[in-house]
Amino acid sequence: MRETEITDSLVELFIQLVQKINTRAEKRVEGEFNKEMKRVRGKEGILLRLAEAALAEPGGTVRKVIYPVAGKSTLKALAAEAAANEARYRARVRTVLRSSYSNHWRRMLSPLLNALELKCNNTAYRPVMDAIELLKRYLDQPIAKEGAFFDEAEKIPLAGVVREEWRKAVVDERGRGERIPYELCVLVRLRDALRRREIWVPGANRWRNPEDDLPPDFEDNRYVHYDAIRQPQDPEKFIGALQKRLREALTRFDTALELRTTGGGTSSRSTASRGSRSRRWTSRRSRRTS
Repeated sequence: MRETEITDSLVELFIQLVQKINTRAEKRVEGEFNKEMKRVRGKEGILLRLAEAALAEPGGTVRKVIYPVAGKSTLKALAAEAAANEARYRARVRTVLRSSYSNHWRRMLSPLLNALELKCNNTAYRPVMDAIELLKRYLDQPIAKEGAFFDEAEKIPLAGVVREEWRKAVVDERGRGERIPYELCVLVRLRDALRRREIWVPGANRWRNPEDDLPPDFEDNRYVHYDAIRQPQDPEKFIGALQKRLREALTRFDTALELRTTGGGTSSRSTASRGSRSRRWTSRRSRRTS
């Protein structure tokens, strides 16, 4: 029992460490951007007027409602600035992550990762498991300028491990795989897989083999268990029913917004301002979870 608790705690500690590494880097960069960000002149006022116009006539077209408030060229400038800032933000986050991980976090994650035995029942996660084995072989090796890359003979799993936005940071122009950014990508993928229990840990309770959660006779009496929870065995039917419910809910919500029967207040400068703050908060949250 005690060993199970310790194993669970080690997995949770690993997940928290990987999350903290990414969150701290993003918070630091967000602080820098709030001070340095170049803005389209009068952007806050433009966004406020756009919000007010959209709320005042939710059923109108863009040409009729939006363009009189902010012309096409202004909207293009806003979009271009947002795209440029997002690219700079991502690049800066990668730089901060690399620095903090290599200088501090890496020495803690090495023994923690080596203490965990990892298993996987899903062949789709085979590249992640292969990447973990590659990572473990190199974790104890010091990082230096002449040793920052994997051996050229190594087969480095990229698909399913390294996101597209990280490819150039991981693989240089000569096709060599750089260890620090690759390790960061592997750790994030492992964290996500552990959370979903696509990868599991023997001896754990919370992070155990998900197949252990099934009844012993599940394969022989699958239809009985599906009937008990009132769910179809066909995944397409399950997904289709879920999508239908979501579409119906969104349609009801959209109709309520148009009829102003959602129970909220009427459009005003203060509510538009709150909406603008809410969108900025949502944007920051979406960057952290992507």
